[in-house]
Amino acid sequence: MTYIRTIPPSDAEGVVREMYQETHARFGFVPNWAQAFSLRPGVRDGWIALLKSVQSNLPVRTYELATLAAARALRSTYCSLAHGSVLADKVFDPAAVTAIAKDAREAPLEPRERAMMAYAEKVALNADRITSADIDALRSHGYRDEEIFDVAAAGSGPLLLQQAPRCPGRGGRRDLQRHRSDAAGGVDGGKAGRRSARLTTGRA
Repeated sequence: MTYIRTIPPSDAEGVVREMYQETHARFGFVPNWAQAFSLRPGVRDGWIALLKSVQSNLPVRTYELATLAAARALRSTYCSLAHGSVLADKVFDPAAVTAIAKDAREAPLEPRERAMMAYAEKVALNADRITSADIDALRSHGYRDEEIFDVAAAGSGPLLLQQAPRCPGRGGRRDLQRHRSDAAGGVDGGKAGRRSARLTTGRA
């Protein structure tokens, strides 16, 4: 249920209908988070544009690791599955992604990537506690200031997708159940899960 009005797919018109059609074409259904944006579809468009801008400045591996770290810190299972699916599809094998998601010691990450993910987690959870020491640590691993900003922006991304749809009372439980089924294999061997992951991250 929602505490404020949202537009159901059957009543959608104009740009809201187009938004629903786009998400349905990629997901196979209209996600709850899309309906949460139905009163302000332009905000959703701006959010997608912002994500694409952030992504354009980072390698896929770095962007997805940063967003996975933030999603993991926020305990956002949906976002963790989405970004983990992209990593499994484009960068690592599934076993490696599982190890990364669990922050396991045997995860195939470079020391600089572990430092970067720790920073992204702190951005998501405790941005007000970031100090010059955090920045110096990243610089010591070779990150330029521009890249540090990019990681901070990537780490902030999951916040909107997790929090905005919840504020009106529309959670992501149904979306999560469907995503888990797709990612586990589902009716099309996990392809739907990978498609939804690409949409969540703004990747075509």
